[in-house]
Amino acid sequence: MKDLGPTDLRFRLADGDDLAPLVRLRDDAARWMLAQGVTGQWQPGELGEDHFRRIMETGEVWLAESGGRAVGAWELWWQDEDAWGPQSAPAGYVHRLMVDRGGVPPGTGRRLLRAAERRVAEAGRTLVRLDCLAGNEPLTAYYLGAGYRVVGRKEGKPQPGGAPKSFTLLEKALTD
Repeated sequence: MKDLGPTDLRFRLADGDDLAPLVRLRDDAARWMLAQGVTGQWQPGELGEDHFRRIMETGEVWLAESGGRAVGAWELWWQDEDAWGPQSAPAGYVHRLMVDRGGVPPGTGRRLLRAAERRVAEAGRTLVRLDCLAGNEPLTAYYLGAGYRVVGRKEGKPQPGGAPKSFTLLEKALTD
């Protein structure tokens, strides 16, 4: 697949100075989803700086920058027992993949996803896992198009700042 994103897109670990841009990206992505008719996935204002600070302490939060500003991000966890239970095969778990839809060209989300996959491979793990709201067919199709496969469903997964929801579980095997 041809890279379609900006040529100056760069990735780095987020730090405490990035909390406000991360919240902005998340809220903007939530507003975009609502405008597309996706009502159960994310809500604006649902996650604040404390959420991203907590993830930075237990996992990784990655920022994509272009032209000196944040245009995308994702969380990378090294376990996700709430959704996947205990696992024997070590994996990386991608959460909250988000892009500034007004500031980047189509294809940028895939570039972020590939960067997350590279990071998981660098950590010596052979699987990337993620989940999306059960019934969110466009997002499920997006991940299927990126080489993921549906491997199950999790009913009642706890949510930060909200009621439990049901999710489609997807994974992708990484090859050398």
